[in-house]
Amino acid sequence: MSIAFVFPGQGAQTIGMGRDLAEAYPAARAVFEEVDEALGQKLSALIWEGDPDELTLTENAQPALMATSMAAMRALEAEGIGVDRAAFVAGHSLGEYSALCAAGTFSVADAARLLKIRGRAMQAAVPVGEGAMAALLGLNVDQANAVAEAAAQGEVCQVANENDPAQNVVSGTKAAVERALVLAKDAGAKRALLLPVSAPFHCALMQPAADAMSVALADVKMKDPSVPVVANVRAEAVQDADLIRDLLVEQVTGRVRWRSSVEWMAAQGVTEFWEIGAGKALSGMIRRIQKDAVLRNVGSASDVVSAKEG
Repeated sequence: MSIAFVFPGQGAQTIGMGRDLAEAYPAARAVFEEVDEALGQKLSALIWEGDPDELTLTENAQPALMATSMAAMRALEAEGIGVDRAAFVAGHSLGEYSALCAAGTFSVADAARLLKIRGRAMQAAVPVGEGAMAALLGLNVDQANAVAEAAAQGEVCQVANENDPAQNVVSGTKAAVERALVLAKDAGAKRALLLPVSAPFHCALMQPAADAMSVALADVKMKDPSVPVVANVRAEAVQDADLIRDLLVEQVTGRVRWRSSVEWMAAQGVTEFWEIGAGKALSGMIRRIQKDAVLRNVGSASDVVSAKEG
């Protein structure tokens, strides 16, 4: 049985996440301490007892989710389950950084700093209120593409995330995305709704953020991952640090091909997916993509113990 470790993206954050891991495992606590030090910010205090709105800010949510995933990873390692248990690692958007950190491409401190920069740059790329994202439910990716192209009308509207067979997300200028809502319903979507996000991620409007990440990533030491990483924009495994650097820049404006990534891993023989970190959003998507997949969530100390026990 082949296993993949997968790492959640933005939206999975909750106040209190990772706290019991830090209390039960010194190695998990050390992750939060390392992130606090790297950022010069008591991010752990915000994660465990802060204001949910402040945690949801992109520049906080991104390193916080990575820290929680890596705390879970260190707890697993303390119980004798290393990343080498996985045939592949993958993450959804910012989760790709968590996956790369787990596979040794980045240090925890570098991943935290990069995600702080990424979060700030993505927020700053488009003035608040000028961009939007919408989930189109009940349309496949080809239908969602057609809706996005028709809605653009000279503005930006593109498929940002292909999450599962019947959930695709479009991103772009607010007016274009609002047109997409109408067109999606005309095309037979079960639901089409604006998402409560602060910026239009994974579309051409994010080019200033991609430029910022190109500069930031050029300054960071990166190693080839010890386990192949299934890249969002490729939906196939990569294991070369220089290529990964380029793909992470491309990912800022490019599509998160989650459905295709899961299908690719399944085609390589993966039958079990462990979601490492906060929430269960990826498990829900994977269930809709690969109905017979075995799913395990590792977000708490008790989850780690049950993973050890099999």
